[in-house]
Amino acid sequence: MQVHSLYVYPVKSLAGIQVSSFRMDDFGPARDRRWMIVDADRQFVTQRSNPELARIGTRLEEGRVMVDIPGEGEFSLVAGSEECRVRVWRDWTKAVYGGNEASDALSRYCGETFRFVFMPDETFRRVDASRVTEYRRVSFADGFPLLIINLASLEELNSRLQTAVEMRRFRPNIVVEGAAPWEEDEWKALSVNNIVFSLVKPCSRCVMTTVDPDRGVKAPDLQPLRELGTYRRTADGVIFGMNAVHESAGEIRVGSPVTFATTVTTENQ
Repeated sequence: MQVHSLYVYPVKSLAGIQVSSFRMDDFGPARDRRWMIVDADRQFVTQRSNPELARIGTRLEEGRVMVDIPGEGEFSLVAGSEECRVRVWRDWTKAVYGGNEASDALSRYCGETFRFVFMPDETFRRVDASRVTEYRRVSFADGFPLLIINLASLEELNSRLQTAVEMRRFRPNIVVEGAAPWEEDEWKALSVNNIVFSLVKPCSRCVMTTVDPDRGVKAPDLQPLRELGTYRRTADGVIFGMNAVHESAGEIRVGSPVTFATTVTTENQ
């Protein structure tokens, strides 16, 4: 097995960036989901409610996160000094507001009052404690620092669909090739460039998988979620991919060998 592709998502629920390598830091992939969008009540906003967010491009430029908002232009996200408490699922966590220019453009594009917020280094949001007993941190990602997907599983899913879907629908960080379809269900830990990744929870999928990443609209036939639901439904929901935590810092690259490893992180049973 080897790393087929890598992705980072500088802003939660905006378009991701396919990269040739990324560095792992304490939060996960460096710069991954350190930015997020919140509404007037400081609740997190995603493509679940606003599929048009998929059309907002992101890129990294000399240490800055740039967002390209259709009809508005490109803006640099700059963290300000005004602190706030924002909500991600059940977690209320400390953040700082971004600059008004980008937030105002985003609000015009979406037709609602939204703001960009940034998670500073001193913020500690804990990984889902029901799955990982160690005191580990995560950015604005849903619950875990990484999502690992098996390329063969997407290919098997596409063999069942009338219209194939891209990997972008599932927003992975690491895509692995060289394994059999759905083999990841049995994986406990993987090693890439001597970094161990503990696979701690199957990833339950939602309506975001139905959003066309180019058009920013949900599929009326609810594919591929509907097809996945016919044969990938478990006690954890409709499953595709594995959530993971990393056990050390370091860098991984496309083409890096992927091997099985001994689980390090303790998982609740």
